[in-house]
Amino acid sequence: MDQSPDLMAFIYSIVITLISGLVITLAVPQKGEIRYREGFAIVTVGWLLVSLYGCLPYLLSGVCSSFADAFFETVSGFSTTGASIFTDVEILPRGILFWRSLTHWLGGMGIIVFLVALLSQLGVGANRIFRAEVPGPVTFKIMPRISETAKILWFTYLVMTISETVLLWFLGMPLFDSLCHAFGTVATGGFSIKNTSIGYYEQGSIQWVITIFTFLSGANFALYYQALRGRSLKAFWRNEEFRFYSVIVLVATALIAFNTSSLFNSMEELIRTSAFQVVSIITTTGYSTSDFNLWPYMSQALLVMLMFVGGCSGSTSGSIKVGRILILLKQGVLEIRKMIHPRAVFSLKIGGKNISNDLVSNVMQFFFLYIAIFAVSGIAMTAMGLDLKAAFTSVAATFGNVGPGLGLVGPASNYSMVPGQGKLLLSFLMLLGRLEIYTVFVMFSPSLWE
Repeated sequence: MDQSPDLMAFIYSIVITLISGLVITLAVPQKGEIRYREGFAIVTVGWLLVSLYGCLPYLLSGVCSSFADAFFETVSGFSTTGASIFTDVEILPRGILFWRSLTHWLGGMGIIVFLVALLSQLGVGANRIFRAEVPGPVTFKIMPRISETAKILWFTYLVMTISETVLLWFLGMPLFDSLCHAFGTVATGGFSIKNTSIGYYEQGSIQWVITIFTFLSGANFALYYQALRGRSLKAFWRNEEFRFYSVIVLVATALIAFNTSSLFNSMEELIRTSAFQVVSIITTTGYSTSDFNLWPYMSQALLVMLMFVGGCSGSTSGSIKVGRILILLKQGVLEIRKMIHPRAVFSLKIGGKNISNDLVSNVMQFFFLYIAIFAVSGIAMTAMGLDLKAAFTSVAATFGNVGPGLGLVGPASNYSMVPGQGKLLLSFLMLLGRLEIYTVFVMFSPSLWE
């Protein structure tokens, strides 16, 4: 029987990981309460270790020639970024292709959240770990016990993955392709097993299915439980963040369709391609059906702006998140009203609920840090030889967990030409973006180690 060329690489990787895990288990004390500081440390160190061990198959199989390449590809997978260093993915062994897609799926809902769902004995510590990893300005609890919440989220995630896989297979996509692309869609990741991404599949029905599931994956996963419990889709439309998310998608699609109307032969193709790319970028998935590097500058600018928006809080998408953008916009309007009526008392509300000043302050600080890190990192990438367009969009695309940027790192290109130190910086930005800055930065606080 013929063996897959990557089979031994996976066997060695499993053995090395199991032995290392056993050593760590024996060396680290098992007693003690998991406090918030331990929660942050577990999540940050856990993601770093998973990325380090996850790159073993790439190195041991020989598909990556350097640690920087293997680490970049692995972090890109687990953080659901979808940026790649491979110039020709279609020549890769199937085992490697499946592993790339699986890293998306595991990282999408969260590796640590997955463990929380399995390890109910963590008790109160589970809540602190959950809060450190789940993305968004508000950490939600569907059930009183956080482990029950994690199980419901993962069950929803699994159902969506299976549903999309079956639909794509029914529409003519091979089963292996369907599964890999469902992993990338529901996780809002973007790794494809084809060099031209989803553009390889010319059937409009396949592209529409991926667009719809990508849009749904950009919504807060707690809404699915609320909709099922109430047996009504009103839960989505009652959610102000979801309404704002939907409006952004519709307006951006209309503007890009208007701006690119001369590039397509039919109205259906125009709307399909515009909607696909808008949904793919705002949800930070990064799939493509067209090389938007060749689109008019206005459309490129809109897509870059969407890289900074992201999906809803509690979704698998990255970037700033629609919830934070909504809070910032409402706070801006509130400040103008205070200037007009200085003695009046106003409160910021989202969905009819008051938003605390502490949360508003947290969102403003997050936004400042996000822009500051983007600016400094963009300058650092120019120092490594990248032009302005490639440097700053590569940072926006990796920090926001989007994937493709513009220019040399556009949808028809990849990150292979980025220097090794640049790949390591972008890898750090992917982790920083996936864990939403604070979880990682708290590790550098001296008070954490006191």
